[in-house]
Amino acid sequence: MHLSIVIPLLNEAESLPELSQWIADVMHRNGFLYEIIFIDDGSTDDSWQVIESLQKQNPCICGIKFQRNYGKSAALQVGFTHARGEVIITMDADLQDSPEEIPALRATLLNDKLDLVSGWKKIRYDNTLTKNIPSKFFNAVTRRVSGIALHDFNCGLKAYRRQVVKSIEVYGEMHRYIPVLAKWAGFTRIGEKVVEHRPRKHGYSKFGWDRFVNGFLDLLSITFVGRFSKRPMHFFGLLGSICFLGGLIMALYLVAGKLLDSEFALTNRPAFFFALTFLILGMQLFLAGYLAELIARNAPGRNHYLIETQIGL
Repeated sequence: MHLSIVIPLLNEAESLPELSQWIADVMHRNGFLYEIIFIDDGSTDDSWQVIESLQKQNPCICGIKFQRNYGKSAALQVGFTHARGEVIITMDADLQDSPEEIPALRATLLNDKLDLVSGWKKIRYDNTLTKNIPSKFFNAVTRRVSGIALHDFNCGLKAYRRQVVKSIEVYGEMHRYIPVLAKWAGFTRIGEKVVEHRPRKHGYSKFGWDRFVNGFLDLLSITFVGRFSKRPMHFFGLLGSICFLGGLIMALYLVAGKLLDSEFALTNRPAFFFALTFLILGMQLFLAGYLAELIARNAPGRNHYLIETQIGL
């Protein structure tokens, strides 16, 4: 199968017939063997009934319905699990992503020997104040932190090699940072392609201001996990050592002052409480790193490594 097209959705009943027909036209025009996987993320409208109707008309359409709303990351993860194509395309169901971009995304991925191609909506039709400006800020921060030179991390239109989506886990709200997840998994050949962004025809955006706060926290989380999940003592141990050393220096200063001057007030000084705090904090951080190291060393998947190729075995 050439392509699996994974489409998470929430209350997009009006868009689905046009979107599925548009995708089918593009696939037939290019001679692709394909499947469309719709993941209904707990819709409260007629989205699932529409998917059932479309599946009867086109056997290349598959549908997965969640019992309730779990979020876009969960929908993508389930879609990735069921995808069978050589190349996996993700796109939104609101008709703002054009299916006409799919052949070019696939060609860029395969011809340039990339692991992932992310769309870049260079010209957007979203609200500038609530979406464009915050999006540019978080994209700049993500570029800085991750070292991945993409302009639009959150673009729903992306192309992946099959091995990439089978090797990563998308959870929480990490769908914004799939390129970062891919990089930490060893898939560093990441490219970008300018894609068309279309005005929304039906419904309304399902994301509010809270996505920016959650997105920033998820970025911190993914950065920490990516860098220190296999060696947590390097993080906690370093911080603990710095705190403990700072507290120890202050404690030695206080002890030396008391030895040189019997009237030196030891416990009435702010330095005494700072020293005590830093010593306790340093020991707690070091202990946290030790316990995290034990957990990491005994985790079931600690020796799971992604092998690109092998021979003679």
